[in-house]
Amino acid sequence: MEILNTFIQTFTFFDLVERFLLNFIFTAIIIRFIYYKYAQNKAYMFTYFMISTVVFLLCYSLKRNELDIGLALGLFAVFGIIRYRTDTIDIKEMTYLFVIIGVAVINALSTNAVPMGEILFGNIAVVAMLMILERVMKAPLSLKQQEIVIPHSALIKPDQKDALIASLVAETGLDIKKVQIGKIDLMTQSVKVTLFY
Repeated sequence: MEILNTFIQTFTFFDLVERFLLNFIFTAIIIRFIYYKYAQNKAYMFTYFMISTVVFLLCYSLKRNELDIGLALGLFAVFGIIRYRTDTIDIKEMTYLFVIIGVAVINALSTNAVPMGEILFGNIAVVAMLMILERVMKAPLSLKQQEIVIPHSALIKPDQKDALIASLVAETGLDIKKVQIGKIDLMTQSVKVTLFY
């Protein structure tokens, strides 16, 4: 009986390692070779990797301990609607967060009755869909971006965008193609502006 228990524990450990590696490989492909290639933004890469890892291990533990799947889906929903207090997360970043969580949940909660080929197909389908949509929606960004803080002025109005760009080009010497107005702080009379150059 003890030998059987040892064999079962060894089997489940290798199952965990296999699924973890599968999840890590597809997460890395999504984050490094799709998200970063098109967004050119390192800010969320750490978050995506860690949320994927934690959600995977948490869901796998829930499955192994035969806890309620409703609890796992509730956890999934909570992570899916996370809003960080410091900055508003862009819709695209939230979509990638949802994708990362979804892939981790699929890889962790699929039972042994589901063939590995089906799990692989699900992961490949997600990666392929992301690649196709990113290529269709836009080409890889060749513009660099930088966030700066400028004094509040009338140039931040939508109809003054060309004048704002001209002013920033004169001040920075950069070949600015577009600007994106961020947080406007009326207390300090300052505005966060993202430059694309």
